[in-house]
Amino acid sequence: MRECEYSQISTRSSTPMETPYKKRTPKKRKWQLFPGRNKFYCDGRIMMAKQTGVFYLTLVLILATCGLFFTFDCPFLALQLTPVIPVIGGVLFLFVLGSLLRTSFSDPGVLPRATPDEAADLERQIDVANGTTGYRPPPRTKEVVINGQTVKLKYCFTCKIFRPPRASHCSLCDNCVERFDHHCPWVGNCVGRRNYRFFYMFILSLSFLTIFIFSFVITHIILESHRSGFLSALKESPASVLEVVVCFFSVWSIVGLSGFHTYLISSNQTTNEDIKGSWSSKRGKDNYNPYSYGNIVTNCCAALCGPLPPSLIDRRGFIQSGVPQIAPPANGIPMYGSTQSQQSHMVSESENERQPPPLSSSSKAPMVHHHFLTPEEMPSPPGMLPCGSPMGHSPMGHSPTVQAGFYNPASQDSLHEDSVRGLVKLSSV
Repeated sequence: MRECEYSQISTRSSTPMETPYKKRTPKKRKWQLFPGRNKFYCDGRIMMAKQTGVFYLTLVLILATCGLFFTFDCPFLALQLTPVIPVIGGVLFLFVLGSLLRTSFSDPGVLPRATPDEAADLERQIDVANGTTGYRPPPRTKEVVINGQTVKLKYCFTCKIFRPPRASHCSLCDNCVERFDHHCPWVGNCVGRRNYRFFYMFILSLSFLTIFIFSFVITHIILESHRSGFLSALKESPASVLEVVVCFFSVWSIVGLSGFHTYLISSNQTTNEDIKGSWSSKRGKDNYNPYSYGNIVTNCCAALCGPLPPSLIDRRGFIQSGVPQIAPPANGIPMYGSTQSQQSHMVSESENERQPPPLSSSSKAPMVHHHFLTPEEMPSPPGMLPCGSPMGHSPMGHSPTVQAGFYNPASQDSLHEDSVRGLVKLSSV
């Protein structure tokens, strides 16, 4: 028998490259690859629009005005009138600040975009429903009936979905938002289904706070003027003058905005629908708002006291390895569905043509000649003329021939030659 020798295997690695343990790559969360134009903070817990400069201006104006009021006016008013004034002002200030941050930092109701497989399946459904498979795209609308009123569902070419009723695509955030009201730069976020009630609470409480500060600052100046004169009162409290100016020029717009949204809530409309006149009687006698309950109290309760829907984008969830994701943008344009499949099919065909034929074991060639495709030999996308057609160049390995009755670029001027070359280059993309 043959003797077998066994050698001991060392479990300790001599170099770091031989370690049996692999470093685990940290999983990415969905907010890190979010396709919209949004900013995320605190590991995805805070979601805002990309342009947040006006939001910080709003925050500075509120903090500065209230800070001056509590520092220079409240001590005098608490001594001369009642200490309840600073307490009421503090409660209003905290409520305004909380509702502002809740509106700005939350998901307004962003609808998730379709994955490539979902977009391709939806494209096939549209083609089958409209009975068109040509180059011209079919109509991208659907009609649904809500409380006896026909409502059109529009197709979003960015998100590759049919928008639900009352949803719209925000051009600034690049997202489809459910029950889209408007994009408010003062809060630095869109206003939609999930944060509209907090936005309304913000502007309503801000109206009360502005009127409260304005009235009691005037009271402070009047009481001081009774003691030492009007001009001396202004000189002693210049902060009060600044507060009066800020509140006077802002109270009109804030109170007007609160009244406008009170009207919208009582009629169960959105700013987007009111501006477009979606349910106006001017469009027809049979046109009415199908979302209104017919009662002001019920409409207000539905908008402000209804259950808060959950977020649909799951921005803090982990990205699964086997789940199809939205295709990364190429040249700034994301690819979905059939477009991505056509381009991947073209790339696979070009790679197959680039591969040289396999050599047999009997043949011993000293060199392997690689053949690189020219732009004229690339496969043409659907709807374009092939490169070997009479309007293009001849196929590989054949001399160009001109057939009778077809277009001959040599017999035309340079402008026609440039157009033919451009067509060939376009077909090779």
